[in-house]
Amino acid sequence: MLLLVLPLLLFALITWQVVADGPLVGVDERLSGVLVVPDRASELLADLGNVEVAVPVLALAAAVAAWQGRVAGADRWWLPAAAAAGAMVLVPVLVAPLKAWTDRPGTPAVPPAVGYYPSGHTATAVVAYGAAALLLLPLLRSAAARRTLVLLCSALVLGASYGLVRRGYHWPLDVVASWCLGTVLLAGLYRVVSGSSRRTSAGTPSPRTGPS
Repeated sequence: MLLLVLPLLLFALITWQVVADGPLVGVDERLSGVLVVPDRASELLADLGNVEVAVPVLALAAAVAAWQGRVAGADRWWLPAAAAAGAMVLVPVLVAPLKAWTDRPGTPAVPPAVGYYPSGHTATAVVAYGAAALLLLPLLRSAAARRTLVLLCSALVLGASYGLVRRGYHWPLDVVASWCLGTVLLAGLYRVVSGSSRRTSAGTPSPRTGPS
């Protein structure tokens, strides 16, 4: 429940500040002025949030999870992968109207425009890499392998977030707000994946009944 309530409350607070041009916006703009140093490295990191980069990673993880579930004879083996795809589809569905409503201008490092809040690239990275981790974690038996997977996916999200702010593509609050949105979507996906894992570990009958 906390994974839903706390991110939603924080997102509501940030959105209110952005719309009302509250004190947090001033802090956000000053922080951005300190952090923005456009360079090639930050641009490459920001690209980790591109749909062309992040979504294929999720698609591969979903294919592996679905295949392994089907081979294991899991009940509704396709459900976790379908839920992950649904979470990814919800990113533009949620982000686009919010961008139009808040109408936030970009940083001085980008051409004059509006619609920067929240960060679509950050939300894409959070959901794509986070969902990939959730799908693959039940398939890994080693604790070290699971830690490595979580660290890798976290590094991809943080790298994209850092790049977007460092390059000046987004204000820091744009990125934090998308962390909140992504966390809510991943919390819903976690319920689906964990429920599916419990059903499988409880002993779903295998299609092979004869001696091996």
